[in-house]
Amino acid sequence: MVLLFACVLGLVVLNVPIAVALGVVAVAAIWLVQGSAALLNLPIVLYSAATNFPLLAIPLFILAGAIMNASGISNRLIAFATALLGFIRGGLAMVSIGASLFFAEISGSAVADVAALGSITIPAMKKKGYPAPLAAAVMSSSATLAVIIPPSIPMILYAVMAEASVVQLFVAGIVPGILGGIGLMSVAYWFARRYDLPTEQEFRWSEVRRTAREAMWAFLLPLIILGGIFGGVVTATEGAALAVLAALAVGLFIYRELDLAHLRAAMLEGGIQTAVVMLLVATSALLGVYLTETQAPQQLAKSVTEITSNKWLILMLLNLFFLLIGCFLHSAAAIILVVPIVMPLVKAAGIDPVHFGLIVTINLGIGQQTPPVASVLMVACSIAKESVWAVSRVNVYFIGVLLAMLLLVTYVPITGLGLVNLFYR
Repeated sequence: MVLLFACVLGLVVLNVPIAVALGVVAVAAIWLVQGSAALLNLPIVLYSAATNFPLLAIPLFILAGAIMNASGISNRLIAFATALLGFIRGGLAMVSIGASLFFAEISGSAVADVAALGSITIPAMKKKGYPAPLAAAVMSSSATLAVIIPPSIPMILYAVMAEASVVQLFVAGIVPGILGGIGLMSVAYWFARRYDLPTEQEFRWSEVRRTAREAMWAFLLPLIILGGIFGGVVTATEGAALAVLAALAVGLFIYRELDLAHLRAAMLEGGIQTAVVMLLVATSALLGVYLTETQAPQQLAKSVTEITSNKWLILMLLNLFFLLIGCFLHSAAAIILVVPIVMPLVKAAGIDPVHFGLIVTINLGIGQQTPPVASVLMVACSIAKESVWAVSRVNVYFIGVLLAMLLLVTYVPITGLGLVNLFYR
């Protein structure tokens, strides 16, 4: 199994697409172990994996987020956050974090979050005198909240791979996501005092009410969608379909800022992102066939539990492992490649799958901030026109907040599981 994992990483380092690397290594391993006759079933495996019903939520949430961004929702969220938080020193940084909290309830993708909001807030912060590395770090780190606060695309992928409840995972992310937002705001305020950054405007209830009215549909959409999912009225996949219909209605008939050109661009963006994820899922299923035959995950679980059966120590080792691979693999690839391997260990140690799913999500969210891959950080740096290393020197303080949240969720499980236990158990 170590050789298999090393071969995949080796191909990735050589710039082979991750999905292709997974497929090539899996086919070679199956052929060497089981012979050429076993290859006849592989097309069926590919098709079955990519047509898993819960995975349909991924393209739908991606499409809904793209449509909502094209509908002017980003501007309305930022205007409301400015009216609410702009009176605080460094208020524009607070606005960026607050807008991310709202947008996270729509997109489910950190990259979509930083691309949609960062293109507006990062230039605005630079214009107000914020150092470019700080502006990029604020937007990059706050975008990570999009994979913790529901809906979350990584959580959907994990739920499919681990056979866990998508709804319970969504609920588990609410409290940690809010705590993370408060922590990031605290660090942003410290930087604002350090650099003597300005406030944006005086606090006026009239301005708050005006911007709240304009952003009313932006607030109601996630309430309706997530309320339906959490209330058991619709599944996560049906909720994603509802999100697309609601986004179209708001963009076409209420805000009237969505035209055919924007809709076409949103559909193309959603299709491209979906194709990447689904190809990963399909080729990972080939690897799953090989692992099932060799029982490598079960052997790993047995080896680790022979060393220690303490679940807290096992969680520490898994945290270190996911933090490491998060530096080199995108979150979707890491979940698809690693989760099926470690799940027998997780179950043997008596770790709640929902608890572990939240831990994995936060780990890989941190990985989006740490080079060399750092997909979210790269987007923020591109918008800010600043070097990765200059931004990373500032971003390390915000990453500290995310690490503290990871430790809290890992060793105080009620942080994430409290609402799950209250409503579903």
